[in-house]
Amino acid sequence: MNALDLRTRLADGAVLFDGATGTYAKTLPDWPEGPVERACMTAPQQVLSLHRAYLEAGCGAIKTNTFAAHVGLAAEDPAQQRALVDAAMDIAHRAAGSQAFVFADIGPAPAGTDASQAYIALADCFLDSGADCFLMETMPSAAGLAETAAHIKARNPQAFVAISFAADPDGFTRAGEMVSGLIAQMDACPDVDAVGLNCICGAYHMRRLLKSLPKTNKVLLAMPNAGYPHVIDGRTYYDSDPVYYAQQVIACAQLGARLVGGCCGTTPEHIRQIAQRLSSRPDAQEQEKGTARPEGEKRCGSRVAQKLARGERVILVELDPPRDSGISSFLTGAKALAQGGADAVTIADCPIGRARMDSSLLACKLSRELGIEALPHMTCRDRNVNATKALLLGLSMEGVHNVLAVTGDPVPTSDRGSVKSVFQFNSRVLARFVRSLSQTGETEPFFLCGALNINAVNFASELERARDKEACGMEAFLTQPVLSERAAENLSLARKTLSGKIIGGLFPVVSCNNARFLSSEVAGISVDERVIAAYEGLDRAQGEALAVRLCAQAARRIAPDVDGYYIMTPFQRVQLVCRVMQELKKMESDI
Repeated sequence: MNALDLRTRLADGAVLFDGATGTYAKTLPDWPEGPVERACMTAPQQVLSLHRAYLEAGCGAIKTNTFAAHVGLAAEDPAQQRALVDAAMDIAHRAAGSQAFVFADIGPAPAGTDASQAYIALADCFLDSGADCFLMETMPSAAGLAETAAHIKARNPQAFVAISFAADPDGFTRAGEMVSGLIAQMDACPDVDAVGLNCICGAYHMRRLLKSLPKTNKVLLAMPNAGYPHVIDGRTYYDSDPVYYAQQVIACAQLGARLVGGCCGTTPEHIRQIAQRLSSRPDAQEQEKGTARPEGEKRCGSRVAQKLARGERVILVELDPPRDSGISSFLTGAKALAQGGADAVTIADCPIGRARMDSSLLACKLSRELGIEALPHMTCRDRNVNATKALLLGLSMEGVHNVLAVTGDPVPTSDRGSVKSVFQFNSRVLARFVRSLSQTGETEPFFLCGALNINAVNFASELERARDKEACGMEAFLTQPVLSERAAENLSLARKTLSGKIIGGLFPVVSCNNARFLSSEVAGISVDERVIAAYEGLDRAQGEALAVRLCAQAARRIAPDVDGYYIMTPFQRVQLVCRVMQELKKMESDI
């Protein structure tokens, strides 16, 4: 049975795959040690028996036992990879005969390798061995997939290529990608025939996730795990009830999935239960209706975003969160800044990797108790996707409509023995995640900002990242402070390159020592030597007066290239920043 037969079969209804070779094999007696895939060469009869167990249970398609047959995983070198693939294909075809389809199974590329090279090398082994149906499964990202699909179709235009991503119940892959975006990418790929989900999720959560995905024009695939694993005495077990599991998989089919089957933990009994229900599945007109997708996003409640949309400049002021639980000084400072003209108070998220009061909780307090617009920073360093989503839901509930998404400073080297970073994703992936929550209606829309380092040594690379950030949903950029001519020139270049709003950074340097510290110790800040020299010998009052003048000069210099100003408060000197804001207002009235 070939790819043309498969297309005909799919036009008539669903095709049922087998279950998880790897987890099922490990439950069988006398299965050889080592990578499961090598059993194709060392224990071919046992692999044949495994395939036949699933076929006898009623599946109509099986996967070759090659999930990890990459060089560097189950295969030590290209020669062993080819031998492994040839053996796996021979065993699978002997088992399937003319009664079932055989899919060349390709799992994720080894970490640190070129994904497209790894996939194409394995695909060539399968093509040389006669494969024309391919399943690239458990994928964490789209890296290399379109290129591999095109390569397969170039060698065999009739081939059938299915792509399956592994995502958690929130739609997030282990590479930090939103599966909805990945599905959309593959939907636009002309060489991909089917796309969908497998692994990580149990059947219930996969059904819910399928309902939330954008519509695809490809054949839809769903292969959930048999629930969620637990470990006993070092062994991993799945104990989802096969009857319940089958009911949920049938519900996936009723949502439109035409390629269904099982992933981790699924046994022949799970497949048998699905097969029995597929044969008596209701007609298409009785299929379960998916959750309606929101008709566009609601209007964002951010006053900052609304002011920018009117073409007015904004003033954002950063005020560091407290180091302890005392909050009175922070609240007093925030009130003074709001009264002095700040459109929003921005709050750093544990800057320089040191613990401070939570920026999101402070933002909620400012919004709820003082009516002050807040823009909390949100880093990727200290929380995984679950904690991040929980925080965003809370911000939305509290009416905080702004977020600055940043990757975050690393934990200081001296603390790494006791403090562990998370970094499950970066700022771009975080931006996509924030945007997706509003698109699905789980949160109110956020005004999503990012950081732009105009002091970067390789500013061309920084601009390229900024363009990626825009593609991920960031609408505005807050820049590092302009304390040199090079920074101003880079900001001007950013204006010509980016489409988002730019909020130019200003820092009221208060002394010569402060200037040297910023230039030497704070990542992303560069201070011109002339600025440093200008503070030599000045007392506090003179230093602050100079700070106001230099901020005003910098603001005039960058005014044609910015949509507002982002002022950082040094040493909690709120009144100094208020003086800077007064100068900015005078300047704006003169322009």
